[in-house]
Amino acid sequence: MGELTTNDGVRLVYRDSGGAGVPLIMLHGWGQTQEMFRHQLTGLAPTRRVVTLDLRGHGVSGKPRHGYRIARLAHDVLDLVDHLGLDRFDALGWSMGVSVWWSFIDQYGTDRIRRFVAVDQPAAVAAVPWMTPEQQQDSGAIFDVAGLLELGAALAGPDGDRVRDDFVRGMFSGDPDREILAFVAEEIKSTPAYAGVPLLFDHCAQDWRDVLPRVDVPTLVMGCDGSHVNPSSQRFIASRIPDARLHVFPTSVASSHFPFLENPPAFNAVVDKFLS
Repeated sequence: MGELTTNDGVRLVYRDSGGAGVPLIMLHGWGQTQEMFRHQLTGLAPTRRVVTLDLRGHGVSGKPRHGYRIARLAHDVLDLVDHLGLDRFDALGWSMGVSVWWSFIDQYGTDRIRRFVAVDQPAAVAAVPWMTPEQQQDSGAIFDVAGLLELGAALAGPDGDRVRDDFVRGMFSGDPDREILAFVAEEIKSTPAYAGVPLLFDHCAQDWRDVLPRVDVPTLVMGCDGSHVNPSSQRFIASRIPDARLHVFPTSVASSHFPFLENPPAFNAVVDKFLS
C-alpha cells in the first residue's frame, strides 16, 4: 500500500505490485474500491506491474467535503501518475473509471498512455432531451435526467441504504453468486452519501461521445451480455474509437457488470493478450 497527497490536500491510497515492464493503472467504478481488482493484482501482476487506486471518497482514501466531479478525479489520477514518476503506462477503467480516463484524455491527452482498456461504461449514462432515440440507444443511456434526479434524491434520503443495495443488485443478471454480491454490497458502503450522490450526478450527466474519436491509442472495449449496460453501447464505443477492438463476454462466461470478479481467468486472459 502507498499514499499520496493530491494538489488540493486529499490523501489517496494505492497499491503497486512493483515489477518491470509498462505499468497498468486500473480505476474502479462509482462507490466501489480498488478491491474490485483483487484477482487482477494476483492474476496479472506476475507478468506486469499493476497499480490500483481508491479514488477520493472511496475505500480507504480520504473523504473530503469537496471535489466530487469526474474532472477532479482525473486530476487525482494525474497526481498519482506524477507521484509514481510514470512517463508511460497502460490505462484500464471499469464503469465510472472509464469516464475518469476519458476525462484524463480530454484534458491531458494520450502522450503517456500506451494502451487503453474500457470496461462496461456507456458513453452517456443519462439521456438528455436533445438526443434522438437512436443517439440515446448508441450512448447506452440507462435512464433519463428525471430518473437520475430521483435516484440521487433516494440515495441521499432516509432509505438510502436500501436504495443503494437495490442499485447494486440491479447490476447482476439472474441469480448472482451470493459471495460476490455480498462483497460488492459491502465495498460500496465505504462511500458516504455526501460524496457519492454529487459524484454520481456529475458522472451520469457527462456525455463522452465527442471524446471517443480523439482516443488515438490502441484500445480494447469490453462488455458483457449479462450486464445492465447494454452491449450495443460497447459496440458503438468501439466503432467510434479509431481501430478499437471489442470483446463481449457471453452469459456463459460472466453475467453481470463485474466480469473481473465473476470469471477472473477469462477476464485476465483477454486483458493480458491485448496488453502483451
